[in-house]
Amino acid sequence: MGATQTHQTHRVQPLRIGLIGAGWVTQHHLAGWRQHASRARVVSITDPNTAQAQARASAFGIDQVFANAEQMLDRGDLDAVDVAAPRETHADLVRLAARHGLPVLCQKPLAPTYEEACALVAETQDRTRLMVHENWRFRPYYRQISRWLHEQRIGQVVQAQMCLLTSGLIPDGQGRYAALDRQPFVATLQRALVMEILIHHIDTLRFLLGDLRLVHARLGKGCSAMAGEDRASLVFESTSGAAVSLLANLRVWGEPEAKPDELLLVGERGCIRLSGDSLRCQGDQPEQLHYDLPACYTESYAATIGHFIDALGDGRPFETSPQDNLQTLRLVEEIYSFGSPI
Repeated sequence: MGATQTHQTHRVQPLRIGLIGAGWVTQHHLAGWRQHASRARVVSITDPNTAQAQARASAFGIDQVFANAEQMLDRGDLDAVDVAAPRETHADLVRLAARHGLPVLCQKPLAPTYEEACALVAETQDRTRLMVHENWRFRPYYRQISRWLHEQRIGQVVQAQMCLLTSGLIPDGQGRYAALDRQPFVATLQRALVMEILIHHIDTLRFLLGDLRLVHARLGKGCSAMAGEDRASLVFESTSGAAVSLLANLRVWGEPEAKPDELLLVGERGCIRLSGDSLRCQGDQPEQLHYDLPACYTESYAATIGHFIDALGDGRPFETSPQDNLQTLRLVEEIYSFGSPI
């Protein structure tokens, strides 16, 4: 890997990226890569659904389409791999890329369980550079909150509350569910809300507040169209002693089908509130900012990818390294172990 990193540091041509997967999320990956076209370019895409892969290739100017990852990697003309396939394939695909000596950007989660992810990290940590594509914390408003916290704008955080409440799993007049129209595969997941969605929020809370300890967890399911849970009530404690609650429910009457995160951080000398497109810091140094939320969503993918490229170039540690991400996965595993259904 040392030789590969040196080569990448001094290269003039853009990195050649192979994308594994052509599902829903890859449109956002590809838009992110396109923002860094002078430094990296997706030149190959693979998916068993070759028609979908070809559609992505046509839309984003990708040169080569393959039916499987082995064929794509065996050509030997790539500098790095972006894994955006279903979660149950992540571990095998990371191992495959590691055997080819390629750095990997892998969508969350690294594996379906914490135990599988630990085994993957232990096996590959000396064979490849691996970064988890955990883009939530790269959203501009969360980066701003992090700056305010490091500036001690509100003093030590003593309480935190994060909410995700939508009506996305309440059927409309035609019996359709907005949340499942957007991502149909979620209905089939035994581990649904926490592993697929709240894993982002837990990682973001860790990014802002440091390591967390799970204190309480309750999961439940109210939608018959779902195999897994669609509501969660979680309580954590930060290393500084702050009480941190995370409340989520995708079947709340009166809420919109999709809704931005809501976050309240209560400090000793002020508070920070994120609600809709508004971010406010209240206290001795008040400030209010407004964000274009769709643009922030797009930017989070580009910022994640930009960090990956930067770290490959100069050897800096990945912010969302496997070791860091395992701490998020450990909490997720504990939630499923102790979160009795209601």
